[in-house]
Amino acid sequence: MKKLGCLLLICAFASLTVQFGFIDARPTTSVDLGKILFSDPILSGNKKISCASCHKEEFAFADTAALSLGVNNLKGTRNTPSSMNLALQVSFFWDGRAKTLEEQALMPIENPIEMNLPISAAVKRLQANKFYRNAFKKIFNEEPNRKNLALVLADFERTLETTDTPFDDWRMNDNQDAVSESAKQGFLLFNGKANCIQCHFGPDFNNVEFRAIGLYDGKKLIDSGRAVVTKKPTDLGKFKIGPLRNIAITAPYMHNGMFKTLREVIDYYDDPDKIVPNPITRDSLLAKPLKLTETEKIDLENFLISLTDKRYTLKKP
Repeated sequence: MKKLGCLLLICAFASLTVQFGFIDARPTTSVDLGKILFSDPILSGNKKISCASCHKEEFAFADTAALSLGVNNLKGTRNTPSSMNLALQVSFFWDGRAKTLEEQALMPIENPIEMNLPISAAVKRLQANKFYRNAFKKIFNEEPNRKNLALVLADFERTLETTDTPFDDWRMNDNQDAVSESAKQGFLLFNGKANCIQCHFGPDFNNVEFRAIGLYDGKKLIDSGRAVVTKKPTDLGKFKIGPLRNIAITAPYMHNGMFKTLREVIDYYDDPDKIVPNPITRDSLLAKPLKLTETEKIDLENFLISLTDKRYTLKKP
């Protein structure tokens, strides 16, 4: 009987370990709790998917599908962006409809295609769950509610920053061997002939602006982007300029996932007319072909690969 009791105790402990992803499943901080909830399907209507279902850690918290599947295998309308390197951003989602990470954290839960669970219902679930009720009380001295649910998820996302890349090792530590000569030439192209720096700059190689790069033609490409939020004709086809860190492992690319590889993205920017000949709107920065050579395209791609955090790759670009 003693052995049976011990066995049952071990099984229960193992179940808790598997459910929450680590042995000590007693969160003591908002970040700890947010990490657990990020991977818990309790926040979806059918209790089958979680935030982590579409934001996969092994792919820099992005997805490998052009359009992710939500509850009941419903297909989304836009590509899942990475949840990494969000701390310095000032708007979220491709159209910028959320102004804070707290706003962003709750929207997918309520979205009928994604997780399909009203926040009021999510809160009731957490309040009825002994583990979560106790965890929220311990950390916030109150039961789960809309505000602290948004906070724990946002706090966890704020920890997903990356600066340990070959590029940073080269530029910040002056380690000349950290990247290849090709990647170094690619960085020069990024800042020069390719003019990527015009839109992608700063510590995360992003921008607070929204730009129309020509992926809205009103026919096959019908997502009007930022205009969905602002209702302004001048915002037709504009989308958020996202960070480039870890870009090499977050394929497919663009708001609709239309490009499967970095090379396809580079080819598009080199000569957009070859891919989308008659867009309704396109930024003037893309008015003329870049005329990159084959070697230059390779160099530019190698530079982008050098922005990959070392936790994902130890290969020199």
